[in-house]
Amino acid sequence: VQLQASGGGLVQAGGSLRLSCAASGLTFSTYNMGWFRQAPGNVREFVARSWSSGSTDHADFVKGRFTISRDNAKNTVYLQMNNLKPDDTATYYCAAAVDGNFWSTRGYWGRGTLVTVSS
Repeated sequence: VQLQASGGGLVQAGGSLRLSCAASGLTFSTYNMGWFRQAPGNVREFVARSWSSGSTDHADFVKGRFTISRDNAKNTVYLQMNNLKPDDTATYYCAAAVDGNFWSTRGYWGRGTLVTVSS
């Protein structure tokens, strides 16, 4: 299984970015997909999740600003990030788990893409 995240970069506060995560080596439509982030010195934290059923979850601190979506035909999950804030600066990781438990031995992680938001 490979997860390749892309779309990070430098953006001013209030701006937008769309992250993509292309998955291979798995039956994408059956996997729950997630986005996490980790700022320097901080623990990795949950951002959003796209269940294989089609439903989604978002962390409270991104509700109304970030939206997770998926395209099963392209084996890709997206994270649309609007109204970015300096506190959103972090490396963003995508993850996949058929049972939704990304932290288990059956979970898979990509390498991450860096998002930097300037004030």
